[in-house]
Order: sequence, then structure tokens, then C-alpha cells
Amino acid sequence: MLDIIEKQRKYFNTRETYDVNFRILQLKRLKLQISAYYKQLITAMQKDLNKGEFDTISTEIGLVFNEINFMVKNLKKLAKPKKVKTSIINFPSKGYKIYEPYGIVLVASPWNYPFQLAFMPLVGAIAGGNTVVVKPSRSTPSVTSVIKKILSVFDDDYIYVVTKEEEINQLFDTKFDFIFYTGSKDKAEELMQKQSKYLTPMILELGGKSPCIVDKDANVDLSAKRIVWGKYLNAGQTCVAPDYVLVHSSIKDSFLESVKKYIQKFYYVGEELSEDFVKIINKTSLERLQGLIEPTKLFMGGNVYKDKLEPTVLIDITREDKVMQGEIFGPIMPILTFDDLDKELEIINSLNTPLALYYFGKDKETIYKIKNFVQYGGGCINDVVMHLTEKRLPFGGLGSSGVGSYHGAKSFYSFSHEKSVLQKSVKMDIGIKYPPITKTKKSITKKIFKI
Repeated sequence: MLDIIEKQRKYFNTRETYDVNFRILQLKRLKLQISAYYKQLITAMQKDLNKGEFDTISTEIGLVFNEINFMVKNLKKLAKPKKVKTSIINFPSKGYKIYEPYGIVLVASPWNYPFQLAFMPLVGAIAGGNTVVVKPSRSTPSVTSVIKKILSVFDDDYIYVVTKEEEINQLFDTKFDFIFYTGSKDKAEELMQKQSKYLTPMILELGGKSPCIVDKDANVDLSAKRIVWGKYLNAGQTCVAPDYVLVHSSIKDSFLESVKKYIQKFYYVGEELSEDFVKIINKTSLERLQGLIEPTKLFMGGNVYKDKLEPTVLIDITREDKVMQGEIFGPIMPILTFDDLDKELEIINSLNTPLALYYFGKDKETIYKIKNFVQYGGGCINDVVMHLTEKRLPFGGLGSSGVGSYHGAKSFYSFSHEKSVLQKSVKMDIGIKYPPITKTKKSITKKIFKI
């Protein structure tokens, strides 16, 4: 691993990646490579996750293409140094914000969206002018193989894909200039601990129990439709999936009827689970999920078909139940009821900050409260998941759900160091800051600082 880092450091120091035109060219090359391996990528997704072509386009390739297109179109404007006004304290002078690359970036991606979550940050790292080490997931070997083929067009001293076991084991101990990690909180803690000696800046995209609230004035049928889609997308193996649903007690029965209707409509052909329903990534995860299902609280689902767990709904759940003790990360929807929303919001604010929060309702005052007085990484009002598809909205967590954000322009800024430069004139020099300090200088200084 040290040889690769040395190679990338040597190449980075040539300053070739500082050229914005060079970065744009690499992004275009990346898009062409993805297109060239499109069919192989579709096949790999099917093999690793049983993810069909439509889901692969809409949740993986399409989002990456959007990000590339945005960067190609806007990068010159984003990367241009920004002139800022300076104060009378530094008269006469000019101020600049200059965006420079960090250097060597590690992108470590997970298995649940193995292409998107490797390439979205990769696009940001390229746009920022960095060299990149990409570590795809070992749990999706077919996709990782295609990722390696796609990125083979780039020299190792610019973009390198880590697949060797010994290199993977060295990653967290290796010095990088910036790290982008998507995965579990436990691994993130290990990464931060090992990188603390280098004081490495990083973005961490984690997860948590993202609440979904359906209030008494919500459009019940539409709410159920959108929640069912978002919950069972990728078989619930989505970091921003609604983890649990809080439904006002007055609409619980009608909500359950609609949930059942849409699960049947979206994921079954007659009585049979749809063939393209995404599988659970491995046996360990499947057994963990089965252990969260309490038979006495089962409303529907709960059956396992080979490596798939069908859409499952649990009712009469309390916060003490096993399914509420950690992130579910699977196709299980626990439904809790409430009567006092303010009390529920207090509880949510007292727990670990969720990556996402979703609210369904119409009352303007309540929506204002949800948007401004509840802590969460990001979210939607009257929808789920879709906030992360908007390139003008940064995506990221807060506290235990993550550090930092990206997507669109925010990706460029996240993968760039914003350097401040004050350029003073040499034609004149105001003497107020220099000794000796006089009564007049004190008086003028107080006026400048409004003391």
C-alpha cells in the first residue's frame, strides 16, 4: 500500500490534477467507461444483490451520471477563486478564497449501493483535483470486479482500486490527506481512532434509526404508498430508509390497510414474492433480521425465501422491543402509534441523531417545527428518501449518523481545501497597528471595532 501512496504522492506533486480542464477530461473519461461497462454492471448487480436493471439505473448509475454531468457543466465556475471584500482594518487590500486539492483521498464504500456509493464520492474527489484510492466492498465481488475494470483506464498513480486482502488490512493505518467513508458506526470509530495520529480530515456517512412520522392530517393512502416504496427499496438495506413509522393512533387502521395494499401491489405477483425483490446480502444479516421479528406482533410478512426476507410489518411496537434497539437495515417495518407529537419529538431529540427524518402532514406550524427544531441529517416532508436525489441539496449525517456532507456543489467544496489569501497593497501602509500605542490609536481602534 505504501508503494501506491508514494506513486500517487509523486504524481500529485506534478500539479497536473490542479488543472480544471484536466479534471473535466477525467470526468468525461469516467462517464464513457461506465457506459462501456453498462451491461456488465447490470449483470453484476443482479448476481450480487438480485437488483434489476431499473433499480440499478435509478439508484446507482443514474445518480452517478447526474453528478458527473453537474460537475462537467459547473466545475470551472466552482473552482474559480472567489474575491471577497476586506475590512478597513486591512485597507488597502484584496481577499481571495482559493480552492485547492487535499492530495491523496481514500474512498471506502459499502455493499448496499456498491456502485453509487463508490462513484459519487469519487466524482467529487476527481472534481477537487485529488488522486484517489478506492476501496469497494468485499461483500459484492461481482460489482467490485466491474468497478476495477471501469477504473482501469486510469493509471494507478492517479486512481487505484484496492482489492488485495493485505492492502485492505493496511488502509486504516495508512496516512491519507482526506478520507471519505460510508459504512457502520463501529468501523467509523475504528477509522477515526487509527487516523487520529495523522489528524486526517474526513467525511463519514453512517446511518441510524431514521423515524417516519405520519400525523393525523396526512394523506393516509399517499403516505403509505411513498413509505412502502422507501422502506422496501433495496430490501430495506438503505441508510436513509424509514427505520420505523410513528403513526397517529386515529389513523392507524387505515394506514395499515394502505400499507398492506401497496406491499401486495409493488412486491408480489399473486401470492408469490416478486422475483426481482432484492436479496439480503448474506446469511448472517438474514439471521439477524429474523431475530428481530416477534411472531406475536407480526402484521404481515416474516417469511424467508432462500436469501430473501419478504416485506414485513410489525405492529403494537414499543421503544423497548428488540427491533427498536438498533438500525434495522432490512425489510422490516415496525409501526408505533402516538397521540402527542411534541412528546415524540422530545424523545427523538434525546436519542442519537438520525441520518434522516420524514414527516407526513399538512399543518404549517408543525412542519415549521419539524424543519427547524428537530435534529437530523436531512429529510423530507411528505416523502421519503428523495432528498438525496437533489444535487442542490447536500447530503450527510450529524453526530452519530455522520460527519460532513456531499452531492453536487457540496461535493466539490468537501473535496477541496478552501484557502484564504489576503493580498495587501505596498503603495501605502496604515500605521495604527504598530507601536508605540498612543491615545489617538486607542480611540480609533475602539471606533473600528465599535467598542
